[in-house]
Amino acid sequence: MLRAAALLPLAACGGFPQPHRGNPGGLAGGLRIPLAVRLAIPPPTEALMTDDAARRYAEALSEALQAVDVPATTTATPLPLDWRLVITAQNTGTTVTPRYVITNADGREQGAVTGPPVPTRAWAEASTPLLQSVAQQASPRVTQLLLSVQAARASADPAAIQAGPPRLRLIPVRGAPGDGNTALTARLREFLSNRGYVVQEPAEGAAFAVTAEVGVQPAGPGLQRVEIQWIVSRRDGYELGRVLQLNEVPAGALSRFWGDVAYAAAEEAAGGVQQIIRNASTPG
Repeated sequence: MLRAAALLPLAACGGFPQPHRGNPGGLAGGLRIPLAVRLAIPPPTEALMTDDAARRYAEALSEALQAVDVPATTTATPLPLDWRLVITAQNTGTTVTPRYVITNADGREQGAVTGPPVPTRAWAEASTPLLQSVAQQASPRVTQLLLSVQAARASADPAAIQAGPPRLRLIPVRGAPGDGNTALTARLREFLSNRGYVVQEPAEGAAFAVTAEVGVQPAGPGLQRVEIQWIVSRRDGYELGRVLQLNEVPAGALSRFWGDVAYAAAEEAAGGVQQIIRNASTPG
């Protein structure tokens, strides 16, 4: 088993690294989707909506995607070369969770993401402001998935493209104080996507999975020891390796916002995760 180890680039005292201060973020240069395809959004028939609500939601999501230059359109009759965004929803009793699946023109799934849960009553009422809000929340997730597919297709050979881009399930980080779980998960998703993986939340179709456990312990006067273990496994459950990150930070420094610390940690971790997967995929 390969175990990749690295140090978190955090300062033990004083300021933290700020690699993207003054910049809009790690994906800023890639938010224009130069895919030579159109993304068709049929009004969903399995999203627990009336026909009218389904039409209005497809239109709201199309507009939200167009606002970030994704070539999306609402249509019940996609053209032969259109890619599709298929929307479904699951009712858990108190909430409804929407799910978005991107398929290519041949109908092969390229990846999927879920949206934040919505109260069941609000979903059933389907007011236009509610649907617009849900669409705005879904737009960056769908955009990120498109960027992932694009990066994977651009870096793959023809045989790999035919088989579909490599898919990786990213399980949310656990154990971090403050907003660390959310920030680390989001940043790692960005960096892995830029390295050619389709990063998705569901397990279906994923060849590999990544999760992380964060521990913070006292490390002396005024200090805390931060340990992050990124665990890479494959479909059969075999653990392929871990990326271990260790450092000491001022006590309480990460109790609220991780910011650039999450950016730097995830950027480094993504390289280790990729190396583990490459080593596992290379014939011995």
